[in-house]
Amino acid sequence: MLWFYELDWALFFSALISSTLFPGGSEALLIYRLQDPNHHVYLLVLMATLGNVLGSIITYYMGQYGFKLSHHWFQISQIKQQQAETLFEKWGTPALLFAWLPIIGDPLCLVAGALRYNIYLFIALVGLGKLTRYTLLAWAFL
Repeated sequence: MLWFYELDWALFFSALISSTLFPGGSEALLIYRLQDPNHHVYLLVLMATLGNVLGSIITYYMGQYGFKLSHHWFQISQIKQQQAETLFEKWGTPALLFAWLPIIGDPLCLVAGALRYNIYLFIALVGLGKLTRYTLLAWAFL
């Protein structure tokens, strides 16, 4: 149980908040934590990745359930919805690898939820992209 206390929960929650629609910067905290020789690099990358992916899953479900509510308020036509689905089918799957990017990443996760993209494939693609980003960041600053 001692390992549980060694995990960097501040980094986890910073990464989680950063990957929702709220602004944040978990990268700076990761770089700061990497300077401490007592921290394990793999645990830091893992905590940042898990927090960031969980935040993306929250954003996904905000899109899924928020779309149901807003659909009635904004009167989205079937044609517009079909166009969005077609565009996401063409570019959405590879684009999910880049869900970590500022500005486009959060809306991409929101749209994936609104269009009911396969959640397991969503988690795999978003997780791979975010793990790669944090790994490269850690490698660059060690």
